[in-house]
Amino acid sequence: MAAPLKVCIVGSGNWGSAIARIIGTNAQKLQHFATTVKMWVYEEMVNDKKLSEIINTEHENVKYLPGYKLPKNVVAVPQLRDAAEGADLLVFVVPHQFIRKLCDEMVGCVSEKARGITLIKGIDEGPEGLKLISDIIREKMGIDISVLMGANIANEVAAEKFCESTIGCKVLENGLLFKELLQTPNFRITVVDDADTVELCGALKNIVAVGAGFCDGLQCGDNTKAAVIRLGLMEMIAFAKLFSKDDSVCSATFLESCGVADLITTCYGGRNRCVAEAFAKTGKSIEELEKEMLNGQKLQGPLTSAEVYHILKQKDLVDKYVGSICFNYCINSAW
Repeated sequence: MAAPLKVCIVGSGNWGSAIARIIGTNAQKLQHFATTVKMWVYEEMVNDKKLSEIINTEHENVKYLPGYKLPKNVVAVPQLRDAAEGADLLVFVVPHQFIRKLCDEMVGCVSEKARGITLIKGIDEGPEGLKLISDIIREKMGIDISVLMGANIANEVAAEKFCESTIGCKVLENGLLFKELLQTPNFRITVVDDADTVELCGALKNIVAVGAGFCDGLQCGDNTKAAVIRLGLMEMIAFAKLFSKDDSVCSATFLESCGVADLITTCYGGRNRCVAEAFAKTGKSIEELEKEMLNGQKLQGPLTSAEVYHILKQKDLVDKYVGSICFNYCINSAW
C-alpha cells in the first residue's frame, strides 16, 4: 500500500486559510492523504504574539480569517522550507508577485515527483511577455501544476455556503487527485483540460472587477456596470485566444465557474470591486485603502491591469482593448 500523500499549503491569508479548512477536514477523512497538513505562515506579530503560535494554539487565523476555526491537524509553520520538506502535494495560495522568490526558496526540498496546484489569481509580465504563474512554478520546481479558479469568495467558502470551482489540468490524473483533496458537498469542482484558460480567467476577471467598482463609486448605474462586465468578458476571451501558446482555448471554459461565474461574483462582492468603489468615492490612494479595508492583504486587480496593459503595448494592441483593461490602467496610473 502506498504511503499517504503529504500536503503543504503555501500561504495562509484569507483564501489560504479558507482552503486549509477544507483540506484539513478532507485529510482527516481520506486515508491516502497524510492526516497532518502543514501550512506555511508568513510570520508576523498579532497582539504581541506570533501569528503561527496563535494558529497552532487557538486553531484560528485571527488576522486574516477571524471567526472560523481551522482543523487541529492543520499546523502553521513559519519557515517555508520546513513546511515544504518532503511534501507530495503543494497548494500555492499567495499574492502572485511573491511566487518567484518562494519557489527559489523551495528548490531542493521538494521532489520532482511532487504535484502542485495554484489558486493564485494573477499573471507575470517578464521580458518575453506574459507568463502564467503555473508556468513559473513548473519551470522553477520541475513539477506538474494544476490550477483552481472559481466564484469562491473566501469568507463564504469558510462559512460553507455552496459554491462551484474549476480545476484546469495538463495531466488529468493529477487534476482528479486535487479534486478529491479539495471537493466537499458545498464546494463542488469540475475538472477541465484547458488549464491555461482557467488560469487566465482567474487573473483577468480582477481587472474587470476594478472597472465595476469604479461604476459603483461613480454611481453610473446597473446598466453601465452590466456593459463593463460584458465588454470585460469579451476582452478576457479575446486576450486568452491571442496569447494561447497552442491555440487550445475552448470557449466553453468561460462558461465554467472559473469564467463567467467568477467574473460576476467578483464584480459584485470581491475586494477589487470594493476598494475601487472606495477609491472613486474618497480619492484616497490604493495603499491607504488596502490598509483600511484589507487588513494587510493586497489587491491583484490594479497590478494585473498594469501588467496586461504593458504586454498589449509591447505588441501594439492597446487600441483593440478599449474596454476594461486600458480604462482601468489609466485610472490605476493615479493610484
